[in-house]
Amino acid sequence: MFAILCVTTCYCSTSMFIFVSAGVGKSCLLLQFTDKRFQPVHDLTIGVEFGARLIGIDNNPIKLQIWDTAGQESFRSITRSYYRGAAGALLVYDITRRETFNHLTSWLEDARQHANANMTVMLIGNKCDLAHRRAVSTEEGEQFAKEHGLVFMEASAKTAQNVEEAFISTAAKIYKKIQDGVIDISNESYGIKLGHQTGAGLSGGRDGSASQAGSCCG
Repeated sequence: MFAILCVTTCYCSTSMFIFVSAGVGKSCLLLQFTDKRFQPVHDLTIGVEFGARLIGIDNNPIKLQIWDTAGQESFRSITRSYYRGAAGALLVYDITRRETFNHLTSWLEDARQHANANMTVMLIGNKCDLAHRRAVSTEEGEQFAKEHGLVFMEASAKTAQNVEEAFISTAAKIYKKIQDGVIDISNESYGIKLGHQTGAGLSGGRDGSASQAGSCCG
């Protein structure tokens, strides 16, 4: 789920999505990126939530449109409908919960089965501020990313460590694929849209959908 790119008076919109098991803090990562704030107790995502932010890459305005998909197994069929038409994805696990790391392969296989072949995937180990409770080593995250051709980074939605870098790095890799001709921007299935800049600043916001109380983020 991402968005935007082009030259001077135009911008390009790139679609991205965030997916994984429930309760890993993915919604908190999105909130930190779009609104620059942390919400200690965050409702479980029901269905899909949406966030957007304008950034700049190589002096070009890029709008990232980000879909935060529900992590519960019961919503996986809904999540699949957002795989197509996405230029990038953030695959998130909780470094303090081993089971969320163990489920990564299943989520990744599902995404690659339904998404375009050139989708950029960033693997994020969230809650790195809780190193004293770590259940998954940094080396394990790096190895998983290497084996599956992913970009890897550990981050903390609570302290904002590497949150900005994770989203912007993913967008930059998508941007480079466009420049290199790997992504055909005329094909909407790649999740890229060109448009005229509307004068919006390089800032962002978040639009929530129905949600259910219960999940803590870090």
